[in-house]
Amino acid sequence: MSESGALINLGDISKPATVLIEKVSDAVGGIAKPWQIKRVAKAEAEADLIRAQTRIEISELEQRALVRMVREEGQKQENIESITAKAIPHLSPEAKPEQVEKDWLTHFFDRCRLVSDQEMQSLWANILAGQANAPGTFSKRTIELVATLDKADAQLFTRFCTFAWMIGGLTALVLDEQNEIFNRVGITFSSLNHLDDIGLVTFNNLTGFIRRGLGKYATVFYYGRPVTIEFPQDQNELVLGKVLLTRAGMELAPICGSAPSDDYFAYVLAEWQKHGYILSSPLLNREPNQSIGGING
Repeated sequence: MSESGALINLGDISKPATVLIEKVSDAVGGIAKPWQIKRVAKAEAEADLIRAQTRIEISELEQRALVRMVREEGQKQENIESITAKAIPHLSPEAKPEQVEKDWLTHFFDRCRLVSDQEMQSLWANILAGQANAPGTFSKRTIELVATLDKADAQLFTRFCTFAWMIGGLTALVLDEQNEIFNRVGITFSSLNHLDDIGLVTFNNLTGFIRRGLGKYATVFYYGRPVTIEFPQDQNELVLGKVLLTRAGMELAPICGSAPSDDYFAYVLAEWQKHGYILSSPLLNREPNQSIGGING
C-alpha cells in the first residue's frame, strides 16, 4: 500500500497492470480501485455506524456487530488488494487482462477474499496473473478446488510437482510410489490417495498408465532439460507410472512453485534404461531449469 491508501501507484506500473487493477475494481464493485483513498467497504460500514448512532440509540450488542462488520470487511479488502498487488510482478508484457471475464474475476475474489496467509495469497496471485497473461488458463472448477485447499495440501502438491515432465503434455512420473526417492519428500501411497481425493491427481496403484503412439523416437522434457528416447525394435510405449495429473492439477502445476531434483532425474533415466530405452540429450550434464516455467520445456 502507498501512504495515500491507494492499491498501487499507476504511474509506476505497466499498462497490463493498470488494466488488471481496473478490471479487478470493476469486478468487485469498485472496492479495489487504486485511486480510492479509503477502502469503500470499510468507509461504508463506518458511515452506517455513524448514521445509526445519530438517528437512534443502538444497543451494545448492535455496536459490537457493526464493529465486527467493519473489521471483517476491512480484512477482506486488504486480502483482495494484497493478492492483486502480488500478481502484478508476474504479468508479462503481452498480458491481456482486458480479456479476462468479469464473471471469472468476481468468482475468483469471492473464493479468495478470506485468504490472509501470505503463502496461500501467493498461490492465488499466481493464478490471477496466469489468467491475465493467458485468459482461459484457469477454469472456475479449478478455482473452486483451490478454495478447498489448506496450506498443507498446497505444499504437498508443490513437492509432488517435482516429478512433472513434459511428455506431449504435462505428465507426472511416479514409477514406484514405494521408492525412497518419493517417500523422502512425503510422496507415499497415503499422500497420493489424498491428492486423488482432493482432485489434483488420478492415482492407479494396480495397473498404472502407459503412453502409446510415440513412434521410434520421442523427446521429453524435465524442467527444460530435453531427453530423446529411442525405442528398441520400433517399440512405442512409454511407462508413465501410477499417477496422472487431473485437469486442475495440470492447470496448477506450472504455478505451484515446485523445483527439479537431480537425484530424481537420474532415477528416471536409470529406470527407462532398464526397459531397454536408448537415451540421449545434448544437455544431460546441464543443470535443470530452476524456474517453474521450466516444467513446460
